[in-house]
Amino acid sequence: MKYILLSILLIGAINSGIKAQDSGRKIPAVEIKSLDSSPFNTGDIQNDGKPIIISFWATWCSPCKRELNTIAEDYIDWQDETGVKLIAISIDDARNMQKVKPYVDGQSWDYEVYLDPNADFKRAMNVNNVPHTFLIDGEGNIVWQHNSYQPGDEDELYELVEKLAAGESIN
Repeated sequence: MKYILLSILLIGAINSGIKAQDSGRKIPAVEIKSLDSSPFNTGDIQNDGKPIIISFWATWCSPCKRELNTIAEDYIDWQDETGVKLIAISIDDARNMQKVKPYVDGQSWDYEVYLDPNADFKRAMNVNNVPHTFLIDGEGNIVWQHNSYQPGDEDELYELVEKLAAGESIN
């Protein structure tokens, strides 16, 4: 009976978009593209010791767009209060990547947005589906990740960003 209950709890955690410590893994260095198709190496991602959010998304992914649009409503406040930087990585493939810039321009996002049309960065970060959000501490360590989006997830994310910005552990 104990094993059945434990299995049910584990399956529930997986289905709800499990959040996991990533034990200090660094952002891998992978060549992707800026919105103007210039090369960008993900090893160059930094934020002067402040937290970074990396969000994998796609133009065809409604939950992705809801998450990024919801965060956009408070992003300037988040930046003022914590110094956080959000980097949105589109996984739209080569056939669809021309849709990304017009979509982003229409949203007036203040995020850095990059293209990963060959899914190299996606694979390097072990992203299986989107939205997939990572939180990076001021030293460049991946300290948290979350898969999927439900309204209110952004509040939990911001609480974690606040802790990191204050120098606290999120364990």
